[in-house]
Amino acid sequence: MILKKIFLENIRSYEHVEIEFPSGSVLLSGDIGSGKTTILLAVEFVLFGLQPGQRGSSLLRSGKDSGRVSLEIEIDGKNVIIERGLERSSKTISQENSAIVFNGVREEISHSELKNRVLKLLNYPAEFAKKTNLLYKFTVYTPQEEMKQIILEDSQTRLNAIRHVFGVNKYKNIKENIAFLSTHLREEIRNKEGIIRDLDLKKQQLEERGEMLKVLEENLKESERVYNSSVAGRKEIEIVMRETKSKIDEKKRLEQEIEKVKVAIAGKKELISNMDKEIALLSKEIEEIKRLSFSEQELRRLEIEKRGLEDQEDNKRKENFELLLKVKSLKAKNMEILALKERIMRIQFCPICLQSVDNEYKKNIFAGFDKDIEKNALALKEGEASVKRFDDEMRLILDKRREIEKTLSEFHLIRMKLNSIKDKEAKLPDDEKRKESAVKDIEMLSSQVERLKDSIREISKYDAIFIKIEEEFKSALKVERDADLKRSSISKEIEITNDIIKEMHEEIKKKEDVKSLLAVILEIYDWLANKFSELIAFTERNVMLRLREEFAKLFNEWFGVLVPENFSVSLDEDFTPIIYQYDYELEYNYLSGGERTAVALAYRLALNKTINSMLSDIKTKNLVILDEPTDGFSEQQLDKMRDVLNELNVEQLIIVSHEQKIESFVEKVIRLRKEKGASVIVKAE
Repeated sequence: MILKKIFLENIRSYEHVEIEFPSGSVLLSGDIGSGKTTILLAVEFVLFGLQPGQRGSSLLRSGKDSGRVSLEIEIDGKNVIIERGLERSSKTISQENSAIVFNGVREEISHSELKNRVLKLLNYPAEFAKKTNLLYKFTVYTPQEEMKQIILEDSQTRLNAIRHVFGVNKYKNIKENIAFLSTHLREEIRNKEGIIRDLDLKKQQLEERGEMLKVLEENLKESERVYNSSVAGRKEIEIVMRETKSKIDEKKRLEQEIEKVKVAIAGKKELISNMDKEIALLSKEIEEIKRLSFSEQELRRLEIEKRGLEDQEDNKRKENFELLLKVKSLKAKNMEILALKERIMRIQFCPICLQSVDNEYKKNIFAGFDKDIEKNALALKEGEASVKRFDDEMRLILDKRREIEKTLSEFHLIRMKLNSIKDKEAKLPDDEKRKESAVKDIEMLSSQVERLKDSIREISKYDAIFIKIEEEFKSALKVERDADLKRSSISKEIEITNDIIKEMHEEIKKKEDVKSLLAVILEIYDWLANKFSELIAFTERNVMLRLREEFAKLFNEWFGVLVPENFSVSLDEDFTPIIYQYDYELEYNYLSGGERTAVALAYRLALNKTINSMLSDIKTKNLVILDEPTDGFSEQQLDKMRDVLNELNVEQLIIVSHEQKIESFVEKVIRLRKEKGASVIVKAE
């Protein structure tokens, strides 16, 4: 990765500034507080966002509500632009407006997704997505004081950081996973041993159940034989019983036949009785009809008189209708006159001539109205009297018509009876014949009853036989049912036993499977807890040993360039620097400021070289950023710094320093200063 250009807006001491980074060695020069370190912090922020524990207020310019960083980089010959923003709210400052431009396509994404994309572009392990990016700090940019801090940390913290950067902590994770898995496997072993503890007992119980099943199957065969025998015996008795029952049914049928014949005899007797009554009744009716008097002439006279009354009734109704209309008309006229009087009474001015209408004029008009009302009242009284007379006359006409209609009905009935006398006289011989036929039928049916009684007497002996056979059948049926119940009971017991045996087979099979699985688990556990665990521990020791050897070698080489020849350094097992002078060990804290800086710089450069060597695929191996690497250096050490920079041999080297002598060591100088509280670029040389 090569830095090409960075744009800062409202970031710490910067308001709006764009800085281009050339390839080769570049010095960011300026007084303390001129904004040199801010550029490096902005690069880290735009690449990875706010780090754990870092606040947005450490980057956003005081008094501003928003800030932005845009960084253009080159990776594998392709330009990439990365953008991140900061927004101030009422309570906090958060990351906003993250974007990436790749292959000319701009894409706005979340700040966490942007970090993942950057890690992928830089070919950093994905595990750094949610952690402090130590890999970037140890290979590209670490503030010098932070590098001194890792040397001063306790040994375990420093060792964990180095293990994390080099990915050696994966062996620790593997060992922890082995311990966790071993615990889980031991629990599984205990569980499965508990499951198969009674396996032999279950097999013995299965064998006993098998013997029990054989006994039950023999008992079932015997119960089947007894049942089949009882069924055969019951069927034989049932055949005899059906034959006897048919005789008894025949007897019942004959008895029913006798009852039917008796009913027929009773019917015939009732017919004879009815015929006697009907013959007597017909004879009496004939005599009575013969005594009736009837006049056809009188019948016609009455019918003529009836029609005359009906015509008279119709005429009266018409007269009455006209009279009612007249009465209704008179009443309507009086109502109209009264309504007109009422209207005139209320009139004060004539609606036509608009003259005043006095009371005298109204009285003259009302006098005429009163005469008309009186005249109509007399006519109305006469009309109502006529209506009353009509009601009386109509009542007399209706009474007379009803009397004639009654007499006519009686005449018609007599004529009908006279007309029916011939039919009745003709029916008497037929009734006599039906009576004689019924008498003969009774004689024949009585003879049939006697024959049926003789047949019943022959069959009656089967009643006692049936009672005996029925008892035998009930006994045989009980024997059959008992045998069937016993057979069913044994069959059910066999079914239950088979189910139990099946369940036991399944349970034993499961336990056998568990036993086989247990053997596999025991084998895995033995391999995991002993062989694999030892292999991981051995591998981890070798990796750490090789890492420490290479690291110590590079650390000693870089340190040898920076300090006099009477000093030497090495690393202990925890990667703690050990400093020697004339073969005497020195405490780090007792060294001079320049010597401590030399130790930290050598440690940093050795760490950078080792990481880039072991993680050869990362894309930041051609970039190194040094922040005040010469703090406390003597003139002699500053001169040696040129050799260090030449030895680095990276494509892009960015140095932050206020030492003027460093300017002669680099290819390009970017000068910064502060004007009116804001950092600006003076010039680039």
